[in-house]
Amino acid sequence: MFLKAYRGKIIFVFLTLLLAGYFLYPTFESNQFEKELKSLSGKDSSDYLDANEKAIRSAKSKKLKLGLDLQGGMRVVLEVDILKMLSELAQNKDDQFKLLYADIQKEASLSDESVLSIFKKQFENKKVRLSRYYGNLRESDEQIIDKLNSESEKAIDRAMEIVRNRVDQYGVSEPSIQKMGSRRIIVELPGVTKEDEVRQLLQGTAMLEFKLMKEPDIIYPTMEAIDKYLAGTTSVDSSKNISENKSTKKEVAKTLTPTSALEQVSPTQNIEGAENDLKLAKEHPFLFYARPNPQGTGDAYVSENDKERVSKILKREDVARLIPSDMEFYFSAKPAFIDNGLKYFSLYGLKKKAELTGSVIIDARATIDQDFNQPVVTMEMDGTGSREWARITGANVNKRMAIVLDDAVFSAPVIRGKITGGRSQIEGMENIDEARLLEIILKSGALPAPVEIMEQRSVGPSLGEDSILAGTNSTLIALLMIVLFMIIYYRTGGIVANVALVINTIFIFAVLAAFHGTLTLPGIAGIVLSIGMAVDANVLIYERIREELQSNKTVRAAIDEGYKKAFSAIFDSNITTLSSGIVLYQFGSGPIQGFALTLMMGVTANLFTAIVVTRLIFDLMTARGAKSINFG
Repeated sequence: MFLKAYRGKIIFVFLTLLLAGYFLYPTFESNQFEKELKSLSGKDSSDYLDANEKAIRSAKSKKLKLGLDLQGGMRVVLEVDILKMLSELAQNKDDQFKLLYADIQKEASLSDESVLSIFKKQFENKKVRLSRYYGNLRESDEQIIDKLNSESEKAIDRAMEIVRNRVDQYGVSEPSIQKMGSRRIIVELPGVTKEDEVRQLLQGTAMLEFKLMKEPDIIYPTMEAIDKYLAGTTSVDSSKNISENKSTKKEVAKTLTPTSALEQVSPTQNIEGAENDLKLAKEHPFLFYARPNPQGTGDAYVSENDKERVSKILKREDVARLIPSDMEFYFSAKPAFIDNGLKYFSLYGLKKKAELTGSVIIDARATIDQDFNQPVVTMEMDGTGSREWARITGANVNKRMAIVLDDAVFSAPVIRGKITGGRSQIEGMENIDEARLLEIILKSGALPAPVEIMEQRSVGPSLGEDSILAGTNSTLIALLMIVLFMIIYYRTGGIVANVALVINTIFIFAVLAAFHGTLTLPGIAGIVLSIGMAVDANVLIYERIREELQSNKTVRAAIDEGYKKAFSAIFDSNITTLSSGIVLYQFGSGPIQGFALTLMMGVTANLFTAIVVTRLIFDLMTARGAKSINFG
């Protein structure tokens, strides 16, 4: 009967612990998989990996992530050369401009002042109007500086988008890419050790290309030929004949309609849920993973779990011989749709030769179409690009033109008619933010500001392991010392406080895992501090309870008064610490943010465990008839 009064609190605490366990279980599961894989070798290891591939990938994506200082990897500081960009934007450059540029370059190398401030100051000192080289004669220096400042900010954004896109394709898990100051970008790549590859990855020129999409009656027969070859029903030569025979192409295309056996598994259906998935995978080892669009538009859908598998198949030398010499396959840069939490990407068959490159684009702007009230991106090309664009679009009406950046398709609109004047418009964006992103991507093809690596540091895996060991030991030692002190000094009350302390620590790690946070060394420092603060609230409560017991109050009354009188002090101290953590997180960066994040989580968990969990335990003890509780 005594449980009825506290049923709500018991259920709430139990559900909270259950939720924490749910978020922490993938971390435990991933560690178990890793231990098992390390214990196996050769065929046993590959068989185990194949059998548990989906579970391993799922656990790895949901587990608690480790930062660069714990996992090892690389930290690179990039600087965008804004001054070089300003030089490229200048018109009618003469000897005077070259002298000004040299002076600005010299001062910028010796000063931390922003490049644009130095730029403006030098022009003013030499009494030269900016309109001589930028904008038009009717614009003031302030207006021109505002425009150049906007272009500078966009240059940073374009550089970040290029870096992010390349890092994602490189396959780095949990990379950190953030802006520092007005012209620097910090890139952290956990688990990466090949310095030369990273330098090339980050410093290479982004390639923007416009490529025509091949016709469906070429793409689908090619995919069918690959599928039959992998299934062992044809040889390379006979499969090639399939992809080169036009009449056969049409027949094959018909077999890939939604009514075919293969289309029993819809592109929007989770393939793991189909009863005949094993049979289909065996009969169609390529088309089971790259499923043709039921609308017959020429593209196919590949789930995020199968992208790597399909990529490896397409890169095989024997499979490459089945693909027409003038065609290549490309994935979309973002998912085409999401079904049951699983992302599906489009797979396009494009002409190998680009019709145009991004070097012809001189401007791209995100805006709202006034006629249809939808976000669009308008592009403007130079003279050569305008003539070529008119010729290309006029000759390929109703065909799809793919916009490819760094081998990923960002858009594949249909050409509705001949486009003259070097201006065109891309539609289909969901919102203005997506249009703005596409604007950055389009302009990044001809990035006017070079990117230089200013700093590069590597953290070896052994150092990461030492850091993990040191951090774990410090946390355990701090926890053990506090546990012993509380038991020795507060006896029964200390045991209750220790239970709350363990729950508090579990909550911190669970919240980190739930919000895909990254655990770093400063984060461990924040956890250690939170452990100390966790018992601070209990100390305040217990001292109040001891005072009440000395005035001959019953245990129940002393506990009630102790919690009531200590609450304001506990609340104030924790709110103050929480506010400090918010400020540190908002204005700090890197290690400071890691420390602030775990500190805020610890403080929030402290309030719950100190006020709710410990109080519930004492209430249950007194409800069961306990006449006294030892508080030391």
